Amino acid sequence: MSAAPDTLHARTPSSASRTHSVEALFSRGRLVAIPRRPARREQLLAHLADTLFERERSYTESEVNEALRTVHEDCSALRRYLVVAGLMVRTRDGASYRRGR
Repeated sequence: MSAAPDTLHARTPSSASRTHSVEALFSRGRLVAIPRRPARREQLLAHLADTLFERERSYTESEVNEALRTVHEDCSALRRYLVVAGLMVRTRDGASYRRGR
């Protein structure tokens, strides 16, 4: 007897959820790469905003950079993505950042 087609390539629930979880993007606490797919990148950015930045607190650009460098060296790209996504709001002069939505 042969296995049904749906069972041949089925993943276990734990491996499937890990593949789609944000933790799968990290190795030893460091972000392996910034995702190219917008939906996956948005998922990562929401995680970073939630875990690295407090609501109702202002941050200087250097504080934002320092927090982002704890996970990835390209802090300027991550900072820019956070602002574009509305997860961080920057003052017009760029001196202060706050959590967005």
